[in-house]
Amino acid sequence: MPFARIAAVLLSFLALLGWSAVPASAQSILRDAETEALLKDMAKPLITAAGLNPNHVDIVLINDSSVNAFVAGGQAVYVNSGLINQADTAAEVQGVIAHELGHVTGGHAVLNQGARPASNISILSLLLGAAAAAAGAGEAAMGVIMAGQQAAMGKYLAYNRSQEASADAAGAQYLSAAGISGRGSLEFFKKLQNLEFRYGYRPQSGDEFYSTHPLTGDRIQTLQDVYEKDPAWTRPDDPKIQQRFVRIKAKLFGYLAEPRDVFRIYPETDNSVPAHYARAYAYHRQSQLDRARAETDALLAVNAADPYFLELRGQILLESGQAAEALVPLRKATELTGYQPLIATLFGHALIATEDQTHLAEAQTVLKNAVARDRENPFAWYQLGAIYAANGDMPRARLASAEQQSLTGQMDAALRSAQAAEAGLPSGSPDWLRAQDIEMQARAELERKKGR
Repeated sequence: MPFARIAAVLLSFLALLGWSAVPASAQSILRDAETEALLKDMAKPLITAAGLNPNHVDIVLINDSSVNAFVAGGQAVYVNSGLINQADTAAEVQGVIAHELGHVTGGHAVLNQGARPASNISILSLLLGAAAAAAGAGEAAMGVIMAGQQAAMGKYLAYNRSQEASADAAGAQYLSAAGISGRGSLEFFKKLQNLEFRYGYRPQSGDEFYSTHPLTGDRIQTLQDVYEKDPAWTRPDDPKIQQRFVRIKAKLFGYLAEPRDVFRIYPETDNSVPAHYARAYAYHRQSQLDRARAETDALLAVNAADPYFLELRGQILLESGQAAEALVPLRKATELTGYQPLIATLFGHALIATEDQTHLAEAQTVLKNAVARDRENPFAWYQLGAIYAANGDMPRARLASAEQQSLTGQMDAALRSAQAAEAGLPSGSPDWLRAQDIEMQARAELERKKGR
């Protein structure tokens, strides 16, 4: 689906339905079918090289403009939108992912006892300290780094100095095993160094933050020595992956950046696919639906069977009040992607939005399949609950509400909904057991919050 923040969707039904976000500490997770597919394909050879199962490792996109990536325990790598925006090639991002996988395999996030006082410090930002934050997080973040959190950062970095070196080495190993040149990784490190120079901040003698962490230049030289000896050094980047990356980068920029910036970077004179993509989102956010539709017309003229172009066309029609017309492109997009859950959710929403009772059975089937394949989709649960309620099945409506509420952090409501569902469901049934699980999870989370 196109980008949208889950909370906004649930409250208004007017958000950009496919791009969705849920709380992740103070940040939000962005979800989009096309982007997730690309990140999965980019990371798969690296995950395999790391000896991990690609089905068990998540690459999660965070809505944060700072140039960051990090691990936070378990088998998940978090990549900020600002990093995607700063990178010029997919290979640069793959270099970052490889480094972060080094932290995963090393158990660094799990072992890091200094992370709590510095919980908002990302791994990659450690390379350039204040410069990275200044590049995307504004003066407030700059002030935090340079004044308010030096002690916490020092503790964190003192604990991670050797870990960073081992992650660098592991990342280089994974790139090599995957047959991916380290040029992208090196180019990105140099880009970060240039940001440091641009903002004019240099480490001061005795500065705990920098004294406990290898400097960017040192790490670049070490990595360059390793990469240049690798057989994959001269191997060209995958052109298909790069083409998809440029497209995704434009799509993300169109969704997140100020429209005036979108039109500056992608002016009307630019008739490339990425430019049409970026402008379509920018116009859509401005509710200039005719112009947004014109941009999707241009995209579909390039490839009428592209599921993501069809998805966007359907979304724009849906949000223009043309739900019935939206069914054709959304049904096709859903079928072409093998009923990808996020796209199927948008299709299910369109079926409901037609207000045609004959579509409810199909919508229920589509949405049940979507949540079966991707349970962490609160908007799908919300819609499924609406269908159950319309059919008079209130216990399952309440269970669906409990699922949605637990995913969006509404634990008080989730507890009440789960209890109500449990009371109306057959004892011992799978749905009854699931209601019990949510009830226990909600209680545990509420108790944890109470004990802070």
